[in-house]
Amino acid sequence: MTAPAFAASLFDPERLASLDGGEIDVLILGAGVNGAGLFRDLCEQGLTCVLLDKGDYGSGTSAAPSRLIHGGLKYLETGEFGLVAQSTLERNLLLRNAPHCVEPLPTVIPAFSWTKGIGAALRTLLGSTTAPRSRGAVLVKIGLALYDFYGSRHRVMPRHRLFGRARSLRDMPMLTPAVKATGLYYDAKIARPERLVLELVMDGLKASPRSAAANHVELLGAEAGAVSVRLPRGERRTLRPRLVVNAAGPWIDHVNAALGAPSRLIGGTKGSHILLDHPELLRQLDGRMIYFEADDGRICLVFDYLGRALVGSTDIKAANPDEVRCEDDEIDYFLASLRSLLPGLGFERGQIVSTYSGIRPLPASDAANPGLISRDHSAPVAEATGERGFAIISLVGGKWTTFRGFAEEVADTVLGRLRHRRRVSTQHLPIGGGRGFPTESDARKAWVTRVASESGLAPERVDELLSRYGTSALAVIEHKGRWTDADRLPGAESYSLGEIEHLVACEAVGHLSDLALRRTTLAVRGEITRPILDRLASVAAEGLGWSEARRAEEVERTVATLAARHGIAL
Repeated sequence: MTAPAFAASLFDPERLASLDGGEIDVLILGAGVNGAGLFRDLCEQGLTCVLLDKGDYGSGTSAAPSRLIHGGLKYLETGEFGLVAQSTLERNLLLRNAPHCVEPLPTVIPAFSWTKGIGAALRTLLGSTTAPRSRGAVLVKIGLALYDFYGSRHRVMPRHRLFGRARSLRDMPMLTPAVKATGLYYDAKIARPERLVLELVMDGLKASPRSAAANHVELLGAEAGAVSVRLPRGERRTLRPRLVVNAAGPWIDHVNAALGAPSRLIGGTKGSHILLDHPELLRQLDGRMIYFEADDGRICLVFDYLGRALVGSTDIKAANPDEVRCEDDEIDYFLASLRSLLPGLGFERGQIVSTYSGIRPLPASDAANPGLISRDHSAPVAEATGERGFAIISLVGGKWTTFRGFAEEVADTVLGRLRHRRRVSTQHLPIGGGRGFPTESDARKAWVTRVASESGLAPERVDELLSRYGTSALAVIEHKGRWTDADRLPGAESYSLGEIEHLVACEAVGHLSDLALRRTTLAVRGEITRPILDRLASVAAEGLGWSEARRAEEVERTVATLAARHGIAL
């Protein structure tokens, strides 16, 4: 067996070991998008930070979004205009700062009447606990006009348009003939949300060499101003933070209890999604998303996600994030909603290639309608006590799109408490592979041609890696190890063994599931098979020094996770 390949990785365990027992500025518990975004921001300010997670980076709620980067059109109904303004701004900034994985998404809203829903919308706006069951074309037009207004800062996409029935059915003949009009507007989608989380962490580690991050870490507790944790290989580390940020999402209350600050901050709802292998649906969508009302008035969506039709999402109150999964009744609901909207296309369970589900870490609420619980964020503080010795800031609520703005707000609070000045704004700071990404076609062609010439890879392969990793593809291309790019993953030839070896060596893979579910898109696209999983395990075992028993255990554990949490039977 070879020794673990940490030399080329920012995730060097010695970084954390060097901080053992000493004082650090900030300890962040939870490496989802909010925790990772805050970590990057604080590292850019020169603070010494440690980011820890009980699972993998971006493996909780941040791995289970609708894959949308959106301004929150629906939040206009509940009067959350500030949230819409922030969300549309952050969407526009992400299109600029992360163009390697965030791209515009033309979106169609079908309307089945002209005037319905106006009265209900006004009542909701004034505080009613019931949302409109039907949103007519007039209401859609008003909403989209407001959406354009709030999205005007750093605008990068066209304004909305409204079409009548004839034009709507000509553009999308698959729609039910009951449609009266459609609105067309633009939001955005993210191709690889888990990867963007990892890139935020890596950017933070580059900015602050004294800072550290680790995944698969057990929180042992807090005592006398110190927090104790256990690392995956059993080493115990003690950190003395001046401040702790609890970014554990749905697990916030559990973490606060472990730190000696019991709370009741979270009252999450469950969102489930399915992915279909449906070429005809994708052909007719033609790059567009349909954002539509199901028969019960709830909002659903369907769009092309990496060659699969992503359908979501439900909004059901749920409490246990460790057991959440897409249930049979949710699948029936999605399929029935699609059949009603698109009666000319067939939808069956056999088309489902994968499923996923997560808990939205919303604020605790007694609202009867989960859809009316605020998606805004807050950061309540549990002040230091004599026994604990440090304050705890909990990151409650929020949405994927607003992570940077939320991080900036909390970072400013942290900097103020620690009497440290902000020295860098993240508003226009590129993320990971978005740095130097060629957004124009001519620039992209030139980048691909140059790298292909220098590396000897075919231009088509360079372009594929650029799409997958942004300009970070250079690190993949330049990786030297046992395998090369010519050695392909059998059964999934778009990945090379050299590429997988690089991910294992440099991107903090701790378990086989990290590789199958987050460092690659093999699982979410339903491409994973038992032979592919075995081959991934062999590469990981060699790179990380796993015994044969550990390799076999990792395979079986991942098989069980894929079946239980993602509807994938191997």
